[in-house]
Amino acid sequence: MGAQWKQKGKVENAAKRGQLISKICKEIIIAAKAGDPDPANNAKLRTAVEVARKQSVPRENIERAIKKGAGLLDPVNYELVTFEGFTPHKIPCIIECLTDNRNRTSADMRAIFRKGVLGATGSVSYLFDHLGLVVASHSDSSQDPEEAGIEAGAQDVKKGDGEFEFICNKADLIGVTKDLNDKGWQITLSEFVYLAKEPLEIETAHKLEIESFLTELDDNDDVHRIFTALK
Repeated sequence: MGAQWKQKGKVENAAKRGQLISKICKEIIIAAKAGDPDPANNAKLRTAVEVARKQSVPRENIERAIKKGAGLLDPVNYELVTFEGFTPHKIPCIIECLTDNRNRTSADMRAIFRKGVLGATGSVSYLFDHLGLVVASHSDSSQDPEEAGIEAGAQDVKKGDGEFEFICNKADLIGVTKDLNDKGWQITLSEFVYLAKEPLEIETAHKLEIESFLTELDDNDDVHRIFTALK
């Protein structure tokens, strides 16, 4: 999937590992807070828990995050804050942050974007389509993903890295996720994404500088997802 930029070697050391677990648990907290705290009745939470398990997040961390989201432990109030701008060498990017301190996060983004260009709301989002994305696989290889996608309400189906990407309108994301899950598809991702309307090739000479900038963004504890126009 090219929609969300992912840092290479993200879990290669303890610090990165701890940061990854923290971000996954934030997702669980948000999902549990937004709906039923029982994963069996909350598709978004069920997906977040599945991702956590695949990343070997300890069970106690998962359970604690669910309880926090449900308000059974010390309340945590995260809000989604979105930033738009350009990396060095003018690659459009959209940064989604989950934060409990908007002022801190805004200051961090301004500091990092000194190496790029931090824009106002709407400055680059028009270059992207805001859609729903479900990434899933099925244990039965005879299953037709295109047929399953059409029946579920997806607009497009693409072959990913060992999985399939079901792209849909934002309003249809919950329905598509539930339909696929009910038909035995294993959901590993269900979220809103920004897909570039015209993906850009990165010049070799600029690759390290752009990746260094994106890595610095991703290393910020409040940064949740990074979307770029890179192919």
